Amino acid sequence: MGNRSFSLGPMSESLRRIAQLAGLAAVYYFAAKVGLRFAFINSSVTTVWPPAGIALATFVLFGYRVWPAIFGAPVLANLTTTGAILSSVGIGVGNTVEGLLGAYLVNRFARGGRVFDRVRDIFRFTALAALLSTTVSATIGVVSLVTGGLLPWSDASRVWLTWWLGDAVGDIVIAPALILWIGVKPSVSLTRAQRIEALAAALVTASVAFAIFGGLYPSRDYSLTVLLWPVLIWVAFRFGPREAATAILIVSLIAIVRTVNGYGPFGHYPVSESLTLLQVWTGVTAVTSLVLAAVVAAQRDVEGTWREMAVTDPLTGLANHRQLVNSLESEIRRSRRTAQPLAVVLLDLDGLKQINDRHGHLSGSLAIRRVAEALLGSCRATDTAARFGGDEFALVLPETGEAAAWHVARGVVDRLATDAEKPNLSISVGVAVYPGHGETVEALLNAADVALYETKERRKTRSAGLAP
Repeated sequence: MGNRSFSLGPMSESLRRIAQLAGLAAVYYFAAKVGLRFAFINSSVTTVWPPAGIALATFVLFGYRVWPAIFGAPVLANLTTTGAILSSVGIGVGNTVEGLLGAYLVNRFARGGRVFDRVRDIFRFTALAALLSTTVSATIGVVSLVTGGLLPWSDASRVWLTWWLGDAVGDIVIAPALILWIGVKPSVSLTRAQRIEALAAALVTASVAFAIFGGLYPSRDYSLTVLLWPVLIWVAFRFGPREAATAILIVSLIAIVRTVNGYGPFGHYPVSESLTLLQVWTGVTAVTSLVLAAVVAAQRDVEGTWREMAVTDPLTGLANHRQLVNSLESEIRRSRRTAQPLAVVLLDLDGLKQINDRHGHLSGSLAIRRVAEALLGSCRATDTAARFGGDEFALVLPETGEAAAWHVARGVVDRLATDAEKPNLSISVGVAVYPGHGETVEALLNAADVALYETKERRKTRSAGLAP
């Protein structure tokens, strides 16, 4: 029985890998057959090639070892289209090498799956993956078609450009959506209101795209693409790169279908030329939208950092004086409504100057952090621990009476007393309770401060009485 369970492990891993490869190959094959439906200048060449983005995202997300799926799918897709074995194998080689090279460049120079977080990485992705690595597949593919007798040399340059453009736009439109949806976990979940807004944004994006590409003026050439930008700006400012990539994907799907049917700003040209112009527009719009979304997301992160720094003590991570006052004001209002007590505990680290003079300022900073850790270890999630002076700390304890507040304070004292680190630390404590000791922030802090210094005086008196 033990040997049987031991042998099932590698077997199940092999089956899982085979299933993964089969699933990836099926997705790639389906996308390839869809893309080849738009092959108007050659049965193996199209300006609409989603598999390029699928291959790039697959290698970035799952690693290079899934290459058999990326190789086999295009071989089969082209073989069932043209029946030419050698050219199909060559195309499969080109697509695989292109994806591997693009993923390597993204992983090496653009932070891999985090590529769409920063503007400079998006530009690197565009230049290295979408524009550079795609030349590999176009070159190998065209050579394969020429040597296989499926393409005359006179058409090689035009076919190469079409091939390259289809792969490049596939990388720019498809890969970001896959990487951002599959590989990047959102830092925060959307609220119900945000999910409703996201759905509304998707519907508006689809409606505007349909209107632009023939919904309003199906028989005339009106360049209404500028109408899309308010929607893309809305998505970028209200959401992030993932939703921006999704919006571009929606626009691209609608635009391709409508343009092939002769509608929209590019629909009055021959189909191959219409798709070429459309894909150029789509690529530029996609990169611009992703960059805008990344700029907004970065600015949002900076603002969040600033907000945190504005209310946080940088040494200890506790609330600072501003946040202490805001918290105390809020809790006073709540206590006034609920008629529940509210306690404020002030704590003073004894002898900080002596610690700095004897052990150095680094030891003094470490002593302050030790007090902060003792505070955090003694309070509840609803309490507020703050440092509002060099060696002064505070605790705001909602729904806490005076006896319970002193119990919490003694817990902090005990934690520091049992702390094995050196030098030994001691603190002085003062407690004030709303509304008995005051009904305003200033009154409570002053009452707690008076109680703290009374504690200090009693300690000095006891020490003087014990001195020889």
